[in-house]
Amino acid sequence: QVQRVESGGGLVQAGGSLRLSCAASRRFLSTMGWFRQAPGKEREFVAAIDWTGTNTDYADSVKGRFTIFRDNAKNTVYLEMNSLKPEDTAVYHCASGRWGARSPSDYGYWGQGTQVTVSS
Repeated sequence: QVQRVESGGGLVQAGGSLRLSCAASRRFLSTMGWFRQAPGKEREFVAAIDWTGTNTDYADSVKGRFTIFRDNAKNTVYLEMNSLKPEDTAVYHCASGRWGARSPSDYGYWGQGTQVTVSS
């Protein structure tokens, strides 16, 4: 199984920006998704990108603020997060899945996650 490591999380003020990275141990051309999980909440879909990098999908809560993109040559998927809100606070995970899926159960090869904290 491919190994994935997320990085780029941190503490930012509301309105700030962060860029998350998901680095894979090897080339793995599949749909990639970003999910997040806040304390006491279900893991929820954030964004996805197909293997070509030409098609993207965003949750309504982040649409217009977050951008997902990938660099297949570097085996890395990114999540650019702008205009961050306190409700964006969560552990963010990347995983591989199939295009069109939004349920965490349809994804696998999860990374360990990176903490994003947005202060008021």
